[in-house]
Amino acid sequence: MLDRRRLKLLSLVAAAAAAALCSACGGGAEGTSCVQDKDCASGMVCIASVCKKPGAASRDGGTPGSDGASPGADAAVDEDGPAVDTGADEATTDGGPTDAGTGDGGADSSDPSDSSDPSDGGVEPGADGSVDASSPSDGGVPDGGGSDAETTDTGAGDTGPTADGGGADAGKLTASECYKDKVDPSLPKGPDYDQFNPVIGSHCLGTNHQDIAGIEKVVFLGDSITVGTPPYMSKAYRLQLTDMLEAKFGKLETKNCSAWGARTDDLLLPSNQQILTCFDKLPETKRTLVVMTVGGNDMDAIAKKWIETKDIQQCMDLAVRAVDLFEDAIDWFYEPGRFTNGVYIMFASVYEYTDGSGDMGACLMAGLEGLRGLWPEGAEPLRYLNEGFMRIAVARQIDMVFLLEYFCGHGFCYDNKCALPSPCFKAGNELWLDALTCIHPNDKGHTELAKMFMAVVDE
Repeated sequence: MLDRRRLKLLSLVAAAAAAALCSACGGGAEGTSCVQDKDCASGMVCIASVCKKPGAASRDGGTPGSDGASPGADAAVDEDGPAVDTGADEATTDGGPTDAGTGDGGADSSDPSDSSDPSDGGVEPGADGSVDASSPSDGGVPDGGGSDAETTDTGAGDTGPTADGGGADAGKLTASECYKDKVDPSLPKGPDYDQFNPVIGSHCLGTNHQDIAGIEKVVFLGDSITVGTPPYMSKAYRLQLTDMLEAKFGKLETKNCSAWGARTDDLLLPSNQQILTCFDKLPETKRTLVVMTVGGNDMDAIAKKWIETKDIQQCMDLAVRAVDLFEDAIDWFYEPGRFTNGVYIMFASVYEYTDGSGDMGACLMAGLEGLRGLWPEGAEPLRYLNEGFMRIAVARQIDMVFLLEYFCGHGFCYDNKCALPSPCFKAGNELWLDALTCIHPNDKGHTELAKMFMAVVDE
């Protein structure tokens, strides 16, 4: 029989072992209640007061098939605007920042760290527009019609989108109106953003859901487009945008947790967990602007899955997971108390280098990644990604810039020499992408992207 002293010793050992296990797992299992991320097991985060593994399940009731169903189309909102479930009374839907919180810590990583390959995981193929109107299109420009429009001066180098504020919805500007003069109407069009009823900025460079004001801190997340790549590191859009923001708001605290090769799973999941790295001290008391580009490496993985399997359903499964992971990452910012003075979020749509043609060989260096030939099937997952991103932007009343649409015609079919026609070819277009990596902006492209984000901030 064990004496009392031995029983006490055994209980202490058991308690220590339990504590070690708890430390290793990080806290509660999936589905258990939580207040902060450290209450959850390793690989999970606290979202809507419940421990969850990011991307664990689709939000829209299932994986879309080859019919091109759009992500969560039933989430579209009416003219009175979306009902945003933030999980906090402080959240706003009037364009102001949402009080939801994260922390400060982590070192400023203006140089890429823990990065893989500056090729950003490869290149994102487009699509040739061979699908019919019921299927996803080439991913070049938004779908839909519109009335005649006159050119708006965006301050950017493209003849660009057009806007007159007209349209079917009582004068409300639509994405399809903005880009109707940029696309060849004889070729299929791209993502249908207007089904979600977004508010489009008068500049036509993105949405206008937030009244961005009084920011004290800017944080960059995402992939190598945000990091920057040689030989254009000094021209990276985040550096130019930071200068523009400081000219408007004064000196800002800046942090960069973006990384080469990052995908949507790197925002919250181990081992990278960009959000938890950049916001490791809670709560964040400074009013914060979060800016990111992400999704290009997810599209690259989808392209390689197609090359491996020729199975569009497996490609769509990856697209669904990418949107789910991105939505979980955005939801993380809206837990109560993480931002005591508010947070704004801006991100870019997912673009590609073929100008909507689907000619993966348009950039010769893409062949080194195994991306060659024609891939019209790529339209479907690209459309799903971008429509999913817009659905999230509308639901959370955050902003998306139209990188896919505005850069179409400035990829590697800019000179109209591709095997398949580009829907957005215009004579005199310039190349805004880097010929060595195919998908990253060159110095001109970085400048245009910085201007796009700033246009959204200014309006």
